[in-house]
Amino acid sequence: MKTKIDFSHNIIKRLESIDDIAPILFPGNNRHQKIFVVIFVELKWAKEGFLPSLNYMPDKYGFSCRVLEAVRAKMRRLGLIDHISRFNKRYGYREGYVLSSRFTRSLKYLADLSVRLKEKKSPQMERRERELYNFF
Repeated sequence: MKTKIDFSHNIIKRLESIDDIAPILFPGNNRHQKIFVVIFVELKWAKEGFLPSLNYMPDKYGFSCRVLEAVRAKMRRLGLIDHISRFNKRYGYREGYVLSSRFTRSLKYLADLSVRLKEKKSPQMERRERELYNFF
């Protein structure tokens, strides 16, 4: 049973929908995968993409509040969702949750970084990069 997130290029090429992403982000835990899908779909189709609370989900879908909190926390750490403070003018001073763009931006930055790291810029950079081995 896998427990680590696997971003293998072979797996990523085959992703098409939310149910393909769930096993990658929550490997080996079907319950967490289901709750991830519930949170994502509820936020995606919520009015204005905003939910004031996720507390109704355990009763509606039949899972525990503890597991909801674990999945919510992981989704927030990954940058998939954001908690909005009631002091946020953009959302009308309402507290709640929205889908975030931080995960997308982070992946784009990682892709751009991999391109930049391949560039050969100067002899000083080559010398510095060759010396990196000694620091680890």
